[in-house]
Amino acid sequence: MVSLNTLRTKFGIVLSIVIAGALLAFIFSLKTEMGFSGNDPEVGSIDGEEVLYSEFLAAYDDVKSMMGELNTDELAQQALTQTWQVLVSNRVFIPGFEALGLGITDAEHKDLVAGKRASNVMSNFFANPQTGEVNTEAVVNFLSQLEGNPQAQKMWAFISEQVDLDRAMMKYQALVQKGGYANALEVERGVKAANESYNGRYVMSRYSTVADSLVTVSDSEIKAYYKAHKAQYKQTPFRTISFVEFEVLPTDADKAAVEAEAKAAAEQFAAATDLKTFARENRHASIAQSFITAAQMTAEEKDALTKNKMYGPALVADEWKASRVVEVRNVPEKFTLSHIVLNYTDDKLADSLVTVAKTADFAALAAQHSVAETAAEGGVIGEVTYSTLAPEFADALVGAKKGDVVKVVAGNAIQIFKVDAVSAIQRHYKLANLSYPLVASQDTQRNVHNAASLFAVTAKNEGFDAAVTAQGQSSRTANIEKAERSVRGIDAHSLEVVFWANKAKVGDVSELIKLDNNHYVVATLTGINDNDYRTVNEVAASIKNTLVREKKYEIIASKLAGDTIEAVATAADSEVKTFEDVKLGAYYIPGIGVEPRALGTIASLENGALSAPIKGASGVFVLVKDGVKTAEEAQTVEAEKVKQQATAEQQGNRSIYAVQQLAEVEDNTVGYF
Repeated sequence: MVSLNTLRTKFGIVLSIVIAGALLAFIFSLKTEMGFSGNDPEVGSIDGEEVLYSEFLAAYDDVKSMMGELNTDELAQQALTQTWQVLVSNRVFIPGFEALGLGITDAEHKDLVAGKRASNVMSNFFANPQTGEVNTEAVVNFLSQLEGNPQAQKMWAFISEQVDLDRAMMKYQALVQKGGYANALEVERGVKAANESYNGRYVMSRYSTVADSLVTVSDSEIKAYYKAHKAQYKQTPFRTISFVEFEVLPTDADKAAVEAEAKAAAEQFAAATDLKTFARENRHASIAQSFITAAQMTAEEKDALTKNKMYGPALVADEWKASRVVEVRNVPEKFTLSHIVLNYTDDKLADSLVTVAKTADFAALAAQHSVAETAAEGGVIGEVTYSTLAPEFADALVGAKKGDVVKVVAGNAIQIFKVDAVSAIQRHYKLANLSYPLVASQDTQRNVHNAASLFAVTAKNEGFDAAVTAQGQSSRTANIEKAERSVRGIDAHSLEVVFWANKAKVGDVSELIKLDNNHYVVATLTGINDNDYRTVNEVAASIKNTLVREKKYEIIASKLAGDTIEAVATAADSEVKTFEDVKLGAYYIPGIGVEPRALGTIASLENGALSAPIKGASGVFVLVKDGVKTAEEAQTVEAEKVKQQATAEQQGNRSIYAVQQLAEVEDNTVGYF
């Protein structure tokens, strides 16, 4: 029976979410309880309309209830992302689809839930793990839980709405795809680009040939350029912090203590007669689940373990390690297998098939009885390496020979394997391992904490920079963009630093912030930039370079005069160079580089015609096209049309993403969630 917990674990697969409209009454009832008293904070916006705290909280709580425990940063971030998808669906997709008439009829919904055209959403929640198809029995079992179970009812409402939304999205995407087409002009250009390549000559004069001192750019010109190209300088508002990070690292004394402890434990490990018991009683010891061959060992491990000696203790990547052999098996290195997969309840059928499969056509039996996707290929798995097998399969295949049939019960399935072939016998080893990582002692942890605390107090009282100097620390700087939930440059979970920075004023110094057991941070806010665009002063240097290049173009172009390419080269005190086999679809021109304007000019010129000066990225060009070659295997109009039509339809696949981008979600939830 499918449980609610099982459905929760599959929630992250769903690409978009719809929450039942009945939750709205609950959302607005939260205002008074949260103490807003009509002052419900705005935590973002969608398509220019505000999203209030109460609305986001209700959706967020509902997402969390679907996902279960959010015990990692990644899951917490995923929950926030899914919450925004919920709200975008409610505000943008659903109303938009309704306006377009992309509704789902009752009959269509029924077919999507339990019919032959079952929705992918149903597969996400109720898929047979072996076939990937909707398990109708699982759906029926879940529906039987609905009566008197509000949580199950809520879950089913969510699934039903998600089924309809997914179908509406597919309809919309199909409409956009069918609206894309390859027109005659595009096809003509495509055929030309595919079939023609060009040869010719060119003269180039680099911008660096004109001294910067010969060109002046005024402030008014910079401001005018900025105004005309302001869209290029859009940015995400950000806050700037300086911070000192205190990381707890093992000292030399700590490393020596761990070494001594590891070596003492290794002596006991070497003397142990029952390694499995030793592993149960020592938290630093474990028994490997799988077997390995000597080829999978390091040279040092191989030298010891294959002679039944202990490897180590040795320091490997900041960890003291030792190993001993628990068990040796002489088995083939590789097995070639076929299988029949049955439901775990079909035990009697499995026993019958094991008997029959020894003499009957195994492929036919697999095609008839197996519920795995491999049934269509006669149950063929192919070659597998023994060391990669899970313990239950590795145990079952010990001693198996070509032609043997083996039954294995694992998880919720019964598998019947036929051994189609085996490789040469290899010795395989199961190991007991001892591991002591180099970690800081409690004294070291306490000393780092004390140093960090002293720095925080000094920074508060005497200033951040003064504390850095007094304690000989090294500070770093980071920009925290709006809606960002981590600090670049800090490996540990840094959300608390982000929370503080978004509430602080310029010049504020934080308290000691504990990121995890090994990291502390003290920060100061050095700047707030709430502009949606970089200021003209910030980009003035870049604009000036652009305008300098524009003016150098005018100077150089005036010199590139002449009726022939040779005359142009003489006037420019340069030389004529050649280009060959240049295609319009290329990005790079050999000898010239990435110069799209030059490429376009080459394609459009008549043979023998001299181009006007071309403003390139690295210099100014004048060129002449000498000839056109046609490909031996020419692209046909029909083939080009098919290609461009496919491209147009592929672009339609991004229609849902494009709509979501146009919704312009602004996330200001940092500090609240």
